[in-house]
Amino acid sequence: MPKAKGKSRRHKYSYNLNRKRLYRSARRRAAPRIACSHIRHAWDPHKSVAQNLAEMGLAEDPNKAVPIPKKLLGMEVETDGQQPGKKLVRKPYVVTEMELEASLPEKKSNTLSRDLIDYVRYMIQNHGENYKEMARDEKNYYQDTPKQIKRKINVYKNFYPEEYKNFIASLKPEKMEVQ
Repeated sequence: MPKAKGKSRRHKYSYNLNRKRLYRSARRRAAPRIACSHIRHAWDPHKSVAQNLAEMGLAEDPNKAVPIPKKLLGMEVETDGQQPGKKLVRKPYVVTEMELEASLPEKKSNTLSRDLIDYVRYMIQNHGENYKEMARDEKNYYQDTPKQIKRKINVYKNFYPEEYKNFIASLKPEKMEVQ
């Protein structure tokens, strides 16, 4: 088969194309991705990042917001006692809402998979506390060692202590009936 016509030809560089202008306009159009909803609602797209953060009372550059004293750097410099001009905070509610959200207790979202819960319950129901028997069980698909099985059972105990107590309590009457 013959080659495609335009593939082997050398590409020429276009000297008349202003690539800086193209890059700048594409960059300017992209809006910043803001994760915090409080900041997102107070954001003004017609202002710069520095102006928006200054209005909210947030720092753009953490090094300028909390400067390292010159004494720690090894150089001692005398200051005149003048503080730099304070910036006007027009949207203080953003900082207060963020502080309130940060002060809330963290919600535990630790859960175990349904398969792991069923596996642990099956092992405890059929073998009790005998981990060596559990390791030889045919339902031990992942070929867990006795220590691995014990660890999984302990994880289940820690995640669901009430459910574990109720499960063990429900097993005791069954053992009484067998004997």
